[in-house]
Amino acid sequence: MPESASTIAPKVDALYFYLSGVTLFFTFLIAGVLTFFVIKYRRRTPFEIPRPVAGSHKLETIWSVIPFLIAMSIFAWGAQVYFEQVRPAANTNEIYVVGKQWMWKLQHSTGQREINELHVPVGRKIKLIMTSEDVIHSFYVPAFRIKSDVLPGRYLSIWFEATKPGTYHLFCAEYCGMNHSGMIGSVIVMEPTEFDNWLSGNANQQAPAVAGQQLYESLGCVSCHGAKGEGGRGPALAGLFGRTVFLNNGQTLVADESYVRESIENPQAKLVNGFGPIMPTFQGQVTPDQLIQIMAFIKSLQTPNAQPTAPAAPGATGSAVPGTNSAPSPTQNIR
Repeated sequence: MPESASTIAPKVDALYFYLSGVTLFFTFLIAGVLTFFVIKYRRRTPFEIPRPVAGSHKLETIWSVIPFLIAMSIFAWGAQVYFEQVRPAANTNEIYVVGKQWMWKLQHSTGQREINELHVPVGRKIKLIMTSEDVIHSFYVPAFRIKSDVLPGRYLSIWFEATKPGTYHLFCAEYCGMNHSGMIGSVIVMEPTEFDNWLSGNANQQAPAVAGQQLYESLGCVSCHGAKGEGGRGPALAGLFGRTVFLNNGQTLVADESYVRESIENPQAKLVNGFGPIMPTFQGQVTPDQLIQIMAFIKSLQTPNAQPTAPAAPGATGSAVPGTNSAPSPTQNIR
């Protein structure tokens, strides 16, 4: 077994041992019963005719109900562990991950970039927001018992909290081309003070929210999507992320990373109530890294009167997702 080094790892291991125990128990039970019946009911003379055996509803009910209950216990336990893995805990530090043949590109919310290495502190909740630049990859850290596919054109997230300092293997667990086996890296878990010092020593890089604001202005987004509601031709972006979006077709959805990406690359797919199809597509004009920067900027616009937030101090905790205390408005959503 790989070393257990995250808060979710013992729960995954317990489920694994339960599955293994059930499998071994029924393997030996069936093999033993089969051997017993083969010996007991063997043909003893060449012309022996066995007695007819009548069916038993009681026996058939037992061997149907017991496997059903076991299967349901596996389902319920597995679902509980799965939902705990994919639903980020409160106050997570966000790290953006882009898979590319054949490397992992990672960026902290404070701007620090890494390739095939991820530095994290012990005891702090880390949320990974992941996408792919080309083909399907899979982010896999055995010691943390976390694995998630990384898909082009979509954003998936998973979270973890490391419990032991050390260096742990990072793999791509989905075949992604001829150098797939070389797409490996390391997760370096550090004590909080040591991690804060590491952040301070790499603090000269631009935060994604700041780079996203520059893209927002250079691409002309401000002319329609004023951060404070100015522009008028498109919805305001302040307070958008995490809110309910009301569409022209009467449907609603929550503004997340995938919605923001689709709104930029395919603006006509989901039109916000009260706005027409006037936005041009930016597909091919912005890279996955730039999309992440724009999303970080939108997340920083937490209230209708807020300006982009300054990069967090090294070691600061907390999610970049804005609060949702005020009621959503159809005109305060993207597109």
